[in-house]
Amino acid sequence: MAQGGQVVQVTDGDTIVLNDGRIIRMIGTQAPKLALGREDFDTWPQAEQSKQALADLVLGKDVQLGFGGEREDRHGRVLAHVMVQTPDGTLWAQQAMVAAGLARVYSFPDNRKCLDLLFAAEGRARVSGLGIWSDPYYSVRLADQPAALLARVGHYELVEGRILKAENRGGRVYFNFGRSWKQDFTAVMEAPALRLFVADGRDPLVLEGALVRIRGWVDDRDGPRIEITHPEQIEVLATR
Repeated sequence: MAQGGQVVQVTDGDTIVLNDGRIIRMIGTQAPKLALGREDFDTWPQAEQSKQALADLVLGKDVQLGFGGEREDRHGRVLAHVMVQTPDGTLWAQQAMVAAGLARVYSFPDNRKCLDLLFAAEGRARVSGLGIWSDPYYSVRLADQPAALLARVGHYELVEGRILKAENRGGRVYFNFGRSWKQDFTAVMEAPALRLFVADGRDPLVLEGALVRIRGWVDDRDGPRIEITHPEQIEVLATR
């Protein structure tokens, strides 16, 4: 645990400012986004509720910081887990926000610690329909509905389906969820992500036939697609 400070501002549901001026991006989570002055940006549903919930947790309080990988992003923000003392003990702000259904798990290849606990909290919130999980904007999408996924291009989504075929072509792994690679949903893993799988002792090709949940940003390249940059983007729900 590292030295933190007093929270003097809550920017949104996953960003705070300390009294020494440091901006803390709460790593491991993604809260609904506010426009924050950006033109042509629509505030996501429940963004204000998420910001208020985080303010209720930490605003005006002293916090400590924990790190699980890279400590600063390209914007100069500190990437940290945020801990605040309460009468009941230490509260992990990320876990509390995810458990309340006011943030999703959002990980990076260079920051992968403590995700199992966050996934567990997210699962409970989703099953209970808490917070964002009661809003169709955040619904888990189905891999066998590519047209609906194309409507979500540019959005961060959770997509569930069974991997019809997993194959390595030239060092790039493709997870095909349908028979038409030009139309159906596909997840793609480039060489750096494959190296992370190998380092973890995992073979992504054994996922062929598995029912999975994939999270990431949807793009459109020969049909809807998500790029896999690290193993935690894939949750295995059931094997073949």
